[in-house]
Amino acid sequence: MTNNSPTPLQPAAVLFIVAVILFLACGCSGGTENRSVLVFSKTAGFRHASIEAGQEMFRKLAAEKQFAVEFTEDAAEVFNQEGLSKFNVVVFLSTTGDILNEEQQRALEQFMEAGGNWMGIHAAADTEYDWPWYNKLVGAYFLSHPKGQPQATIVVEDHNHPSTAFLGDEWVRKDEWYNYKSIQDDFTTLLRLDESSYEGGKNGADHPIAWYKPIGNGRMFYTGLGHTDASYSEPEFVSHISGALDYLFGNNKRVKFADLASR
Repeated sequence: MTNNSPTPLQPAAVLFIVAVILFLACGCSGGTENRSVLVFSKTAGFRHASIEAGQEMFRKLAAEKQFAVEFTEDAAEVFNQEGLSKFNVVVFLSTTGDILNEEQQRALEQFMEAGGNWMGIHAAADTEYDWPWYNKLVGAYFLSHPKGQPQATIVVEDHNHPSTAFLGDEWVRKDEWYNYKSIQDDFTTLLRLDESSYEGGKNGADHPIAWYKPIGNGRMFYTGLGHTDASYSEPEFVSHISGALDYLFGNNKRVKFADLASR
């Protein structure tokens, strides 16, 4: 007589199935539910015409990569614990000048201490010169740039980072090439300018143009690229920013300001 009864599941198999269900239910599968980006583009000095193109790039990336994005230039509205708690990445998109008061500055410091992440694009280095902590965050301040947007060769120093993994050893393009001052010594350089490929470089053989590091309990990424409107529809540049977001999103953890009170 044939026994058609199903074979009982072994205890190990039952535990595996339960673990998978719990894993998916708790959102631990690397999902996008915690991914939220603030794009901040306030200017108190020169205003780049490419800011609007940059905002449109982030709208498209948000749709493609399934993260929430908001745009503002109102520091008072968002640079406080309540406002920043909604985001796990803050982008300074070609900000310039003194754009945050002391209370708002402290809120950004606390955001990073609470596990937030920060991205600076282009003129983010031309921002907050009188705030020493910001120098540590951004990694270097803008010094000068050559006239025009000459073509230059970028040397890829690190192929293991998601913002550069798709590039070859060199990347030739046109942009506004920043020279820097107050360069910090604690970041990892991703891209370096070959000053022999254009005129006007002032940082010598070690001229960083994109870098990253952990800071506080979060991460930072900066790229000096992005002066022109065309940058924000250039496939390689968009991939550069998209990969940087992947790095900053990390494990999708939420910012927890409450944890600061126990320190």
